[in-house]
Amino acid sequence: MPNAPSFAAGETGELASALPARFPADRRCIAQILDEQAEAFADRPLFAFEDSTWTYTDMRDKAARAGALLATAGIGHGDRVAIFCSNRPEFLELFLGCGWIGAILVPINTASRGPQLRHVLGNCGARLLIVEAELSGAFDGLDAELAPVETIWIIGDTHSAVVGARPAETMPAYPSSGAAPAGKPADTLTILYTSGTTGPAKGVCCPQAQFFWWGVNTARGLGISEGDVLFTTLPLFHTNALNCFWQALLTGSTYVLERKFSASSFWKSAARHKATVGYLLGAMAAILLTRPAESADRSHSIRVALGGGVPGRFHQPFLERFGVPLLDAYGSTETNFVFGGDIPSKHPGTMGYLLDGFQARIVDENDVEVAYGQPGELILRADEPFAFATGYFGMPEKTVESWRNLWFHTGDRVARDPAGNFRFVDRMKDAIRRRGENISSWEVEQVLLTHPSVSSCAVYGVPSELGEDEVMASIIPASGHTIEPAALLDFCRSRLAYFAVPRYLDFVDTLPLTENGKIQKVRLRERGTTKTTWDRERFGYELKR
Repeated sequence: MPNAPSFAAGETGELASALPARFPADRRCIAQILDEQAEAFADRPLFAFEDSTWTYTDMRDKAARAGALLATAGIGHGDRVAIFCSNRPEFLELFLGCGWIGAILVPINTASRGPQLRHVLGNCGARLLIVEAELSGAFDGLDAELAPVETIWIIGDTHSAVVGARPAETMPAYPSSGAAPAGKPADTLTILYTSGTTGPAKGVCCPQAQFFWWGVNTARGLGISEGDVLFTTLPLFHTNALNCFWQALLTGSTYVLERKFSASSFWKSAARHKATVGYLLGAMAAILLTRPAESADRSHSIRVALGGGVPGRFHQPFLERFGVPLLDAYGSTETNFVFGGDIPSKHPGTMGYLLDGFQARIVDENDVEVAYGQPGELILRADEPFAFATGYFGMPEKTVESWRNLWFHTGDRVARDPAGNFRFVDRMKDAIRRRGENISSWEVEQVLLTHPSVSSCAVYGVPSELGEDEVMASIIPASGHTIEPAALLDFCRSRLAYFAVPRYLDFVDTLPLTENGKIQKVRLRERGTTKTTWDRERFGYELKR
């Protein structure tokens, strides 16, 4: 199978290509890398957030002290620390502090509510929970679910001393001296929960060496050079923003983190920070293109942006308007930066080429490889140890199912041509991707089915004008009941993340079924919206975050 040609970024990718030799397999862990990079780059800025800037030496010392703080709270090797927090420096410090001592950080999507929070807390068994004060209300009513948690810390404004009716304390100050490094390349650094497709979300166990390879491969694909400024507005509870930090750390660059994505200020912020590399997912590029043209569109220094999941039709307009080529790429929380393209892309909208260090097959239901051009399930494996996740936490059956025959089964339907171009066709799993967020249709369905007026339902994705999906629900009302759409969405809002609340509602008498009684969602997706579909945006229903 053809692998990637040389990237159009040219020799700038050589820095990243040399990193595996500089950091052999036994040194691909956060403490070792922070220590060596602090010696190499000392007072060079590594991290910038609002008015704060930390050097490479600062970052190493903060990681060691954060590790010491966790140790004083009784956190040791392999213990889980859950964090419910927006983008802010404490998040990054605790991420690195866990890695320093071999503990495991469990970031929780801050949009999670009710059932999702119950599942994550119950599954991960965190001993320590850290919550941003402004977000503490998300835990109201979750007393029993917090029982395994021994300690709760509050960060930010400390006006709230209660989380889910449990007493919480202000996160203590860091000790003056740091902990001894204990993390190893094979240690799980973080458990990242991905949306379940036929059941609850799965906690992906990501080892320290996996993040090393994320950093190496993404930096190589983007052609990152020493001294670059990497600019991201993506949330730290997702792989992408954490990966971006590793790219900066490994290449002697600077990592600039914003609180959140803002289309109106994106280019102005990039210019203020003198950013040279940007990070966009899916609908973000389309949203930027919908903005009125302004001088800030070209008054920045970003030379390339990661554009994984950006539809092909947006690549050329984006380049023409903003002067920024988008890098086609593919990866997942369980795998790595596995596919990358040319800069600019010669085949916009594809997944790119398979990168060195990985193997890929497209197979049928029996794991038999299919012919070129024929779609099938993409399965992957890595040549290097711990370059992929090691499994799903507390779910051995799901781990065996996904890694059967020693290949990771992505659940993505993909095709490839003889030249080695891989093209995403659709998701074999029943998941929905909306504006950079993965949504479990199963979880949305479980919430809808708790409404007393809903007899049966099916939740699925339909195409969005922004190039990803919108959430649609086909609902059979209970006998004798009439459902008011806005009232049903009000019901969902307190029980679902805002991005998972359906946009479209279709009230029907029957749902298409297979011979064994399963709902045929493929037929619902093909039908899409109809004249009878209720659209919350058309009817002016405001979905507040």
